[in-house]
Amino acid sequence: MRVTLFVPCFIDSLYPGVAMAMVKVIERLGHEVDYPEGQTCCGQPPFNSGYWDEARAVAERQLAVFRDAEVVVSGSGSCGAMFKVFYPELFAKTAQESAAQALSAKTYEFSEFLVSKLGVRDVGATFEGKVTFHDGCHGLRELGTKAAPRELLRHVKGLELIEMGEAEACCGFGGMFAVKFPQISTAMAEVKCNSIVETGVEYVVSNDSSCLMQIQGYLSRHSPRVVKSLHLAEVLART
Repeated sequence: MRVTLFVPCFIDSLYPGVAMAMVKVIERLGHEVDYPEGQTCCGQPPFNSGYWDEARAVAERQLAVFRDAEVVVSGSGSCGAMFKVFYPELFAKTAQESAAQALSAKTYEFSEFLVSKLGVRDVGATFEGKVTFHDGCHGLRELGTKAAPRELLRHVKGLELIEMGEAEACCGFGGMFAVKFPQISTAMAEVKCNSIVETGVEYVVSNDSSCLMQIQGYLSRHSPRVVKSLHLAEVLART
C-alpha cells in the first residue's frame, strides 16, 4: 500500500521525530510512504474560532494536495478529525463537497490505520518501561479512537500498560482555549497530571503531540518525579 502522511503543524514544527517514527513503523510493515511537501495547516484554528471562510481557504489546498492519495494517515487525532469529521461539514453545499467527503473516507488516525485498516496489533516493537495512555479529546470523542492504541501498546515487548483514573479527561490544552483561559487550562492539566503521577509510571503516551506538550509542560514544573511524554509512534518505532 502507498501510505500518504499528513503531518500536522505541531509535529512538523516542534516534534518532527514523531513523523519520522511513523515512517519507520509503516515501512517496517512493508508499505511505501509518501509525504506531499505542499501540505500545510488543516485549517482547524480558524474553523474552531468561527472563521469558516478563512478555514476553507486553507482547507482547499489540502483537498488538492491529497486528492490522489490512496490512503491518508495522520499523526494527530485532533487534525485527523478535521479531515475526517469537519471537512464534510465545512464544505457542505459547496463545489468542494464531494472532494471533502472523499478525503474524509480515506483518512485514518495512525493507530486506527494500523489496527483497523491493516489488521496489525504487533508491529515488532520493544520498549522497556511502565506506561499510561492519555486519550486526546478529538481522537476519542470525534474519531472514537479508544481501543486501537491500547491494543498496540499491549503487544509491545517489555512494556507494562497501566491505566490512569482520568484517562479520558481533557488535558486542558484545546488550542486557543489554553491561551484565552489559562487558569482553567492549568486546573484541568493539574487533574490530568495528578492522575498520571498516581499510577507510578515512567511515561505518558498519547496520539496527540499538542496534548503531550500541555501535559509535559505541567509535569516538568509540578511533578514530584520525572515522567516523560512520548507519542505512540515513538514507542512503536523502538526495536
